Amino acid sequence: MPTTTIDGLRTRYEVTGDGPALLLFSPGGFDATLANWSTHGVYRATGLVEALATRYTAIAFDRRESGDSGGRVERVTWAHYAAQGAGLLDHLGIERAFVLGGCVGASVAATFGVAYPERTAGMVLYSPAGGARYRMTQHRRFAEHAAFVAAHGLGAVVERARGSGAGFGTDPAVGPWAPVLRRDQDFATAYAAGDPGRYRTVLEGIVRTMFDRDSVPGPEPEDLLTLDVPALVVPGQDASHARSAAWFLHECLPGSQLWDVGVAEQTADTAPARVLDFLDSHRA
Repeated sequence: MPTTTIDGLRTRYEVTGDGPALLLFSPGGFDATLANWSTHGVYRATGLVEALATRYTAIAFDRRESGDSGGRVERVTWAHYAAQGAGLLDHLGIERAFVLGGCVGASVAATFGVAYPERTAGMVLYSPAGGARYRMTQHRRFAEHAAFVAAHGLGAVVERARGSGAGFGTDPAVGPWAPVLRRDQDFATAYAAGDPGRYRTVLEGIVRTMFDRDSVPGPEPEDLLTLDVPALVVPGQDASHARSAAWFLHECLPGSQLWDVGVAEQTADTAPARVLDFLDSHRA
C-alpha cells in the first residue's frame, strides 16, 4: 500500500474507484485506520465505501498516530488531522474533493470544511462522535493513562503497548501513540526517554482542547454557522455517538440535510443510496 510524507510524518493511504474525489476521514477514535471502513459497525454492515467507490474516487488513509502512519508527541489538534487530509490531496494533485467523516472522523471532516472551504465540494458527516457521555469517556481515558505514566513511567507504556494489540479505547494505559510505539523502534526509544512532566502537559492540552464540549468536538459553532458548504448529516445512536451530536451539526450548518433515521434503518440498501444521492446532487 502506498505511503507519502505529510508534515514530516509517514502517511499510509489507498485510492480506489473512479470519478470525483472523495476524501475519507476514518472512524475509530485514536485508532482511525483506513481498514475501519470495512471492519467497523455500520460502515461494514452497509458496505458504504465500497458502494461509493463505484462512482467516486475514494481516498482513504491511516490518520496520524494510527495504523501504519507516523506520529509525534505533541499537543495534537483537530487542525492537525485536517491538514493531513489536505496534504494527501496535495500529494495526489487534487485541488477539490468531497469529504466523508465517520465517527470522530466527522469532527475532522467538519474541521477540514472550515479550514479549506474552497477545497470542499461537500461534506458527509456520518454518525458523528459526541454528547456528554462521549466527552466524559475521553477525559476519563486520558486521566487513566496519565495515572499509569505517573505510577510506572513512559518505558512501561512502551512495554504495555508492545505486549498487546489493544488500542487506547480498550486499554488507556497504552496511550494514544500505541500504534507508532509498536511499529517504530526509534520513536519508541525516544518516547521512553521523554520528560514525564512535559508529557503530562501534552496530555492535558490534548484532552482540554480537543474534548471541550458536550455537543460535537471540532470547529467552533460560529465557524460552522457561517460555512457555505453543502452537508449531509447522518446520526449515530449510542453513548459515543449521541443523536444530539448529529442534530447539533445539522442546526449549525446552514442548509444542511439531516437523514434522521435510526441506525437499524441504515442498511446496505438505504445508506449508500442516500449518500450517493447527496453527492450526485452536488457534482459539478
